[in-house]
Amino acid sequence: MPRLKVPPTRSNLIRVRQTLSLAREGHTLLDRKREVLTLNLIHTAHDAEQVQQEVARKLNVAYEALRVANLMMGREKVQWVSLATEGQSEIKTLLRSLMGVVVPTVELTRQPPDLAFGLGDTEAALDGALVAFREVLALLPTLVETVTAMWRLATELQRTQRRVNALEHILIPQYQETAKFIEESLEEKDREDYFRLKRVKTLTARRGLPEGDRSGPHV
Repeated sequence: MPRLKVPPTRSNLIRVRQTLSLAREGHTLLDRKREVLTLNLIHTAHDAEQVQQEVARKLNVAYEALRVANLMMGREKVQWVSLATEGQSEIKTLLRSLMGVVVPTVELTRQPPDLAFGLGDTEAALDGALVAFREVLALLPTLVETVTAMWRLATELQRTQRRVNALEHILIPQYQETAKFIEESLEEKDREDYFRLKRVKTLTARRGLPEGDRSGPHV
């Protein structure tokens, strides 16, 4: 891993060590966040799968009943009966935070409109289809909520994983290599200064001069 191009000074060593310490702390926090996100994603994906299966099951029942109703009543009459239903459902969406991820909470605030015709005026198949479609409609807010939460958690998990990888494989090794280089450079400089000082002392001793007097005899 290539190191940072900084002068090997003690002040830079302090700064590099501080940044390295913060990077390690950040890596620990992000690693914990990754674990929590993974657990939440697993649970949310499980819930979303169950809701999807239930919606698919009820849709199959509804469309099969509608197919039978079309055969028994005729497509035109079924369409005419469907026009008798007025109004619409309403939903309310709230936002909440889950490990820093904004996920929706979807509620059905207005129920489907009441039937504009009696169940005795239509075939049982159409009545069953209508009931099944109303059940599907009641499940849609939960489906939207869980699927949206699942994808947002997956996106945040992917983003967190990239940050963990960047810290683990790039930033931390880079600062470790830089700190090691500065430490070795400073140690080498200290050794050179030590041998230089030792040599001066040796030369001074050979000349018979006091260590503090290096300018020679005074006139």
